[in-house]
This record gives sequence, structure tokens and C-alpha cells, in this order.
Amino acid sequence: MRGMLMGIAVAAFAGSACASGGSYEMSEKASARLAEFDQTGDYQTCLGLRQINQIKALDEHNFLVRVGLNQYYLNRVSGRCTGASSTFNRLQYTTSISQLCRNEIVSVIDNTTGFISGSCSLGDFERLEKKPDDAEDAGAEQDES
Repeated sequence: MRGMLMGIAVAAFAGSACASGGSYEMSEKASARLAEFDQTGDYQTCLGLRQINQIKALDEHNFLVRVGLNQYYLNRVSGRCTGASSTFNRLQYTTSISQLCRNEIVSVIDNTTGFISGSCSLGDFERLEKKPDDAEDAGAEQDES
């Protein structure tokens, strides 16, 4: 009996691991926002806190980090940051150094109650390059002719 219960528990755990580790499909909103950028493949493990102007949750798996005036990084978090993209929540983190680094824990805080509604671990920061606007492209083509 004990072996059978253990087998059921293991099967249930394995099933939940498969369900939670299943394929992730990026939301249309996140895809549309990321379409404004080219991914460079240039990764950093940390960003200086003083440089970070904004961290925007595109969805529960991807954060867009704005550094300076017009420099952006994509951070794909480990796992899922439940509630991160909700307008009723905010992101919060604490660090003992002057950088925000891979594996730092980010908490999702409900603005109404102040309770933590989710958390996740940061991944590497991939530098993004903003694609030129179509209007700029058209102007550049006219200049060349």
C-alpha cells in the first residue's frame, strides 16, 4: 500500500512538472513590443542599478529593461513571474550590491493589498537594438536618390 501511494505521488509530481514545464507561447502584446527591436545575442549577467530607468513586464516570462535614454535589454526570467504584467501589480527587488544580476529574485506586489502575488528569478540581460522607424527609412531612401 505504501509503495502504491509513493508511486501515485511520484506520478502526480511528474505530471505537474510536465504541465508547468510545457511549451510557452509569447503573448501577442509581448511579441508586438519585441518586434520593435533586433536581438543582438550580446548578453550581460548584470546591469548597474543607476543605469536602469524602467523594468516593464511584457508578460510573465519576459521583462523589457530600459537603460539610459534609448538602450534596451530583454530579460527572460526563470520560470514564470505570476501577475507580473498586470497593471494592478508592481515589480520589487532588493540587492546588496549596486547591480541587478542574473538569479536575483523579483517579487510581484499587488498594489492594492501590498501582498506578494508571485516571484521569479532573473535570467541574463540580452541587449536589444531598436529598429529604425519606417518614416526614418523612407527619409533615408529619399536622401540616397
